[in-house]
Amino acid sequence: MLDKYKTVYKGGEGEITEKKSRFIATVCHVETEEEALSFIEQTKKKYWDARHNCFVYSVGKNREFTRCSDDGEPSGTAGRPMLDVILGEQIYNVAAVVTRYFGGILLGTGGLVRAYSKSLQKGLQASVIIEKTYGISLEIITDYNGIGKIQYIAGERGLPVLDSEYSDRVVLHILVPADQVQEVEKAITEGTSGRARMKKEKDLYFTMADGEIKIFED
Repeated sequence: MLDKYKTVYKGGEGEITEKKSRFIATVCHVETEEEALSFIEQTKKKYWDARHNCFVYSVGKNREFTRCSDDGEPSGTAGRPMLDVILGEQIYNVAAVVTRYFGGILLGTGGLVRAYSKSLQKGLQASVIIEKTYGISLEIITDYNGIGKIQYIAGERGLPVLDSEYSDRVVLHILVPADQVQEVEKAITEGTSGRARMKKEKDLYFTMADGEIKIFED
């Protein structure tokens, strides 16, 4: 389980021109190899009249499904440079297609490597890249005497309260980064003199996007 990893939140499209050849990079977030292959096929259909539709994808937190293709370009001049960009940026669960409309001028091996790398970088710049952080949902059950201290601890550490229930007791569901769990549990135990009961509910990933906390149950 990765403590943190970068991925695509919103895909984008970038384009460059090299010696009259157009290179169009289309980037997409994917969760499975099937989604990656479907995206690639859709992009190829969209740019059916292009000379090349080179692609790369990397799926899984251990990069279990990673593949790239030169699609007719000289071996190692398109797919591998694109994969190097993905690996260099440390982005996971991503698929990208770089479409080339040939302009009539040969670029040579080095020129192709630079063009495919640069165009994919443009596509990534046009996308929204986020960093997901591994955490847990922590259920806390307390009496009303303990609620103020727990809220103070959560506020001091910037821990979002996902949900709350008030009856004869108070139940809070707090989002805690995985590397802070023991520290937070200790602080709550000490702050409430052991009256609060805590339970780890579920593992999740979270990030800040569009000005708010986003939860991902990866």
